[in-house]
Order: sequence, then C-alpha cells, then structure tokens
Amino acid sequence: MSDKPQNRDHLPIILDSIADGVFTVDRNWLVTSFNRAAERITGVRREEAIGKPCCEVFRASICETNCALRQTTKSGQPVIDRKIYIINNDGKRIPISISTALLRDEKGSVVGGVETFRDLSVVEELRKELKQRYSFEDIIGKSSGIRRIFEKLPLVAQSDSSILIEGESGTGKELLARAIHNLSHRSEKQLVTVNCGALPDTLLESELFGYKAGAFTDAKRDKPGRFALAEGGTIFLDEISDLSPATQVKLLRVLQDGYYEPLGGVEPKKANVRIITATNRHLSELVKKGKFRLDLYYRINIVQIEMPPLRERREDIPLLTDHFISKFNRLRNKFITGVSPDVLALLMRHDFPGNVRELENIIEHAFVLCNEGYIGLNHLPSEIRKRTETSKPVSALKSLEDLEAEFISASLKRNHWNRLETARELGIHKTTLFRKIKRLGIALPKEDGRYKTKR
Repeated sequence: MSDKPQNRDHLPIILDSIADGVFTVDRNWLVTSFNRAAERITGVRREEAIGKPCCEVFRASICETNCALRQTTKSGQPVIDRKIYIINNDGKRIPISISTALLRDEKGSVVGGVETFRDLSVVEELRKELKQRYSFEDIIGKSSGIRRIFEKLPLVAQSDSSILIEGESGTGKELLARAIHNLSHRSEKQLVTVNCGALPDTLLESELFGYKAGAFTDAKRDKPGRFALAEGGTIFLDEISDLSPATQVKLLRVLQDGYYEPLGGVEPKKANVRIITATNRHLSELVKKGKFRLDLYYRINIVQIEMPPLRERREDIPLLTDHFISKFNRLRNKFITGVSPDVLALLMRHDFPGNVRELENIIEHAFVLCNEGYIGLNHLPSEIRKRTETSKPVSALKSLEDLEAEFISASLKRNHWNRLETARELGIHKTTLFRKIKRLGIALPKEDGRYKTKR
C-alpha cells in the first residue's frame, strides 16, 4: 500500500517525459492534467488549461461536431490515430493525430478520459515538399516519362504552336492542356474545351464556329462559337480523331489562314487562338487508313506529347494515391491517414485500364466506406478486391519487393541491360541501382549492353 502514493507522485514526471501531448478530463469534460508536450504543441500553459473545458483549450476541428473523447465515452471503444487540426494559442492551424481511452476507478466506473496527441507539422511539411518536387500544375509524378514532360512543359507553353497530346483515356490529357495554357502568355484569357466525340457532326460545326440569325430554322439570333469565346486564349479540342472529313477541312482553314466563318455568315472572322488537340488513338495510323487528313495532321502536330499510361509509371501510384487522399480529405471533411500496406501492394499490381481516373475513382469509393484511419482492402471496390481472392496470400512487403524487382528488370531490358542508362531512366544514382539489383536478387546477363545502345 505504501507504493501507491509514490507511484502517483511519479505520474507527472512520467507524463512530462513523453514526446506526445497527453491530457485528461473528468466526467464534466474539465481538464485535470496537461503534460509538457501538450503545452508545447498547443502553446497553452498548464495552469491555464487545468480546470477549463477541453474544447476551450484545444479549439479542434472536431470539438463541436465529432468529439473523439465523447465518442469513446458513448461507445466504450478507443479512437486510434485520428488525424485532425487544432488552433494553437497563436492562432496557427496545427495538424495532429489523436488517440483516446476511458479512465476508470477501482470499481470500474468511468471517471473521465485521456487523450494523447502527436504534432504532425513536420510530416505535413515533408508531404508538401514532396508534392512540390514531384508535381507541376497539378500533374503528379516522378517517373522518367512524367519528368520528361515536366522538363519541356515551360518551353512548349511559351510557344504559340499547335500541340497534339496523345494518350489513353484517363491519363490526364485535359490536365496537361490546362497546364500548358496556365503557363502561357495567354493565361489571362479563357481556356475553352470542346469534346469532339460528344457532339454530332451537325452540331459540332455551329458549336465551334457559331452561327448567324436565320442560318437555320431555330437560329433566332447570333450565337458565338467556341473559337469566339476562346479569343486571345486557348481552345482545347479533345478526341480530335472523331472529327468528320467536312469539319476537318474547316478546321484546317483556321490553322492555315487564321480565319473561320460562322454558320450562315458571309464575312470570315479572325481567330487569335492557340489550338491544343488530344486523342486516345494514334492519329498516324488513322492517316494511313485514310480516316484523317494528312495535311491537318501536320498542322496540329507541330509539337507532340505522349501521356504514358499508369501501368508504365507504377512508381507514381503512391504519389497519386496520397494526392487523391489529400483531395478527398478536404472535399469530404474527413481525416483519412493513408492506405494500408496490403492496399498499396494491390494498387501497385493493378494494370489500371482506366489509368489515373480509375485510381481516383477507387480512392473516392474508399472514402464512402472509410471514415478514419487507413483505407483497407474491405474499403475497395469489389472488382479490385477480387484480385486478392485468386492470388496466394503474401506479405505486403514481399509483394512490394517483387513489384520493385519487376519494375527494375523491365527498365533494364528496355535499356539492353545497360545499368548506367537504366539508372538515368529511373532517376537514381548508379550505385543505388547496383544495391537494389543485389538486394532484390535480379539476375543479369554477362553482357551489360553498353555497346549495344551506342550503335
């Protein structure tokens, strides 16, 4: 019995030695203890916190609507590692993660609660730095293909030449067009988008070039087309491969002469517009088949940019996943921490026929089912989860290592086993590549390909 008071006396010293903030409340939600780390994180002195309602001390994002301690008191279940924000004593917004538990007396009756919290400011700063390093105008990636696009984007944007963007559906072609416009000298004017495949040919011409009153039965007054709306700015023609031969001829005139005629008009109008086009098909193949005009192809293809599919840039999947989680946390007012290792391993194995758009849809689906913490396999769409049902259960770490080995092996093969060229493509130092090859047990041929790639 003589040990109890001594242990109780040691409690404040123990709490003050912990790096995480810790505070306790009684059944009336009044603060009863407040450790040194809690003082540091909140900027509130212990004497000022003791005896006050916890909501007045913390001013957290969940205090009024979804208090974690109240949730624990009602359910009896602890809250673990929930991400929230508090306002410190200087009015600064601080990201923290919290965990809660109930306090009981010797008889097991609830007498209050305890909450521990960790300052995530450094983590958030690192996250922002990583995003700035590997993002450009909302295009996210660190793969060699995306980095090559980043490198030439400012130069391409400053030109007024026509640009053709090719890539599968969902790779981010419109996002790239917007980035080019935002970086150009035309950024103060509009970027006007037209999906050429969404409108029938009879409407597309009037949509692009406008019409004059009386041009057809329902034309009661003049209507400006998309070229007029984009005057001084940029027009983005998505799915350009769907243009009919007649509309191709009229677009060719705009590119050749810089003029267009509204439907029913007699006077040509000057077009001061930069044209960016995109397609999910290879236009060169359509030209060979006679389905797309060669002269128009050369006019729109002054600069060509290929958006790589997500299956060819798997190292971007973790970055994109983190980006979409941050996005939906803001939109849904949730605090999802991330994805579990099993989910990340599954995403890294998936081929993503819908590319970046499909990944975004998967994360959005998970946000419907997951309220806090980490996104697990049970939060994913059923068609994605089925991949785990037919495969052998392996550890997430082993799966990620296998994926890394497959990715490096594929890069080595593309570069004829030339380690230096492979390291350049992957954006890592050659000694780092050598260490990875050894650690992952990648078998190399006797010839390293240095001479083959120079031929």
